[in-house]
Amino acid sequence: MPKSCFYRIGDSFETGSHRRKNVTDERKQKVYDLICDRDYVPMKIKEIAVLMQVAKEDRPELERILLELQEEGKIELTRRGKYKKMENVRLVGIFDATAKGYGFVEVEGREDDIFIPEDAVNGAMHGDTVQVELRPGGSGRRCEGAVMKVLERAVKQAVGVYEKSKGYGFVVPDDRRLVRDIYIPQNCSMGAADRQKVVVELTDYGSSSRRPEGRVVEILGHCDDPGVDILSIAYGHGLPSEFPKSALAQAERAAADAPGEDLQDRLDLRDVCMVTIDGEDAKDLDDAVSVTYDEENKIWHLGVHIADVSHYVTEGSPLDCEALNRGTSVYLTDRVIPMLPVALSNGICSLNEGEDRLALSCLMEIDEKGNVTGHRIAETRIRVNRRMTYTSVKKILADKDEDEMRRYRELVPMFRQMEVLARLLREKRKARGSIDFDLPESRIVLDEAGRPLDVLPYERNVATKIIEEFMLIANETVAQDYFWQELPFVYRTHQKPDPDKIRQLAVFVANFGFGIKGGREIHPMELQKLLARIEDSPQETLISRLTLRSMSRAAYTVECAGHFGLAAKYYCHFTSPIRRYPDLQIHRIIKENLHGGLTQERIAHYEDILQDVAQQSSRAERRADEAEREAEKMKKAEYMQGHIGELYHGVICGMNAYGFYVELPNTVEGMVHVSNLLDDHYDYDEKTYEMRGLHTGRTYRMGQEVQIQVLAADKQARTIDFCIADEENVRRL
Repeated sequence: MPKSCFYRIGDSFETGSHRRKNVTDERKQKVYDLICDRDYVPMKIKEIAVLMQVAKEDRPELERILLELQEEGKIELTRRGKYKKMENVRLVGIFDATAKGYGFVEVEGREDDIFIPEDAVNGAMHGDTVQVELRPGGSGRRCEGAVMKVLERAVKQAVGVYEKSKGYGFVVPDDRRLVRDIYIPQNCSMGAADRQKVVVELTDYGSSSRRPEGRVVEILGHCDDPGVDILSIAYGHGLPSEFPKSALAQAERAAADAPGEDLQDRLDLRDVCMVTIDGEDAKDLDDAVSVTYDEENKIWHLGVHIADVSHYVTEGSPLDCEALNRGTSVYLTDRVIPMLPVALSNGICSLNEGEDRLALSCLMEIDEKGNVTGHRIAETRIRVNRRMTYTSVKKILADKDEDEMRRYRELVPMFRQMEVLARLLREKRKARGSIDFDLPESRIVLDEAGRPLDVLPYERNVATKIIEEFMLIANETVAQDYFWQELPFVYRTHQKPDPDKIRQLAVFVANFGFGIKGGREIHPMELQKLLARIEDSPQETLISRLTLRSMSRAAYTVECAGHFGLAAKYYCHFTSPIRRYPDLQIHRIIKENLHGGLTQERIAHYEDILQDVAQQSSRAERRADEAEREAEKMKKAEYMQGHIGELYHGVICGMNAYGFYVELPNTVEGMVHVSNLLDDHYDYDEKTYEMRGLHTGRTYRMGQEVQIQVLAADKQARTIDFCIADEENVRRL
């Protein structure tokens, strides 16, 4: 057996978390190599320590490494306390549960996930970190496995409806992926009444034969009370409800800190004409824009002025820690859960009309080809001239509304310049291959009690496109600047799409006579061309959505790996520090650099923390997206409950063996289950994306326009059921 030596703490040891991690990884690999050696015989920890010459002070780390190797499924401990190599392949991953009881395990670095049948879940819950053993064979193409051990529980609390019984109760979780009810002893119910929404803390995760057990820690209200439905979603996703007192106190102190005349080192732009352009309901106004055109030199001067939130939220303070934990503001249908307290987000950090504010400005010079030929990033003092809305600017530029143009007559020339510059920047982006998804978003109109009155598509207009272009070019300019300075930074990265997903997309669009060029390495220009070819076709929305789904998810990283969708080499998020933590983080770096404070010690500090900041921000963004999507689905289902039996025209937008999904013009989506296709028995062909009747030959395919009737809607399950309705088939409901 080759003689191995365990690295001693301090040997070849440098400061910094990355170096420490490398040393730990080397030690772990040495231990694993030893146990895998063909001459190795199972040993106890003391024997391994002697063989590897592990110093006494290093033995706790050896014990930790052996435990990690066990949890990773690489080694196992015998009944006699000896370590040996795991005979069967075991992997560690995250369990993704389904409402039907089975699930999948996603393993980092593994391309395909592992299917876990219902009888092999072994008590794992959605989100748990589990050790899974691969099973030979499998019933389908997907690799199959069994959960052997839950290493870390993800679900600590659950939200659901309390159902009272004599002497006890149980909670039916809102999250259908938590497939078992939670038993609540009577003395752990907090006096909850039947049908109340509660938050329950799990005290026992149960077993295959015994349901989980918990105790009620908060009563949210009766499940039919106004606002309780959205509140339940917020709690269910672990979204913070209240700010800590220390963070609120800091925010109140900061809100009282109005800009003073002693800030002489800031660039004073209070005489520059600038506006904010936002939605009517927006209160956290964190970006203002200014545009002038130098006719003589043919140069555009674009200023993007961003609220200097970092002036008020200092690193490591209670407010900063809470902002990092939240990661982002969350916009649910009837409320906003802000990243920062209202005293800041709607107060001193909001660029309110006519008030002096501190900003970080990106001042760009842009030539007639859309190239940024020069720029300056500066700490500034600004005063917004007017608070504009997208609707008002659209009325001026697109509708030529005389009343609106008269009301803002002093600003109309600048708005026209903005329109010209935004078009120039958009054409520049398009020429390099940037993909522009012009998909309608949903706007849900609620009454005072939170009940949905209407669901409408929210369309982009000339005003929203102006702000999009100006924010994009500022984000690119800042990212490129700091990339070439080689300073620690947080970038917004969008990886190239999975080649298999692009191949599937190519097969699908070929059914409609469209093609995609490119092999394993596709250029964004090809997807842009596809979207151009389908414009104004019946399949435009469908193919656009499927193209979007085929792409990777953007994330925050410390490496500048580019943004595929924008066809940009350099990209970051700079423009929204009120509602996104990465923007706030890079503002601190920029300001410290402007003041010459980025010493080697500070650079090392940022190198040490930014990886964690990027990962936490990405996690928080995913959590917010899931909560927002769930709230929207729930309100759409509630809206359609009032339209049972009504007829609509829609487009088939998704399909599987259980049926197909139809999207209505108002963005509501429902399913036509195969069991509701009463005229025939239908088979699904996944190669052609078609569902064909065995006897009638009737065919349903993706992108097909159909008339449907609303069959049912379940607010709690977030589901809407349709049935096909034609002249011969309209049901009495």
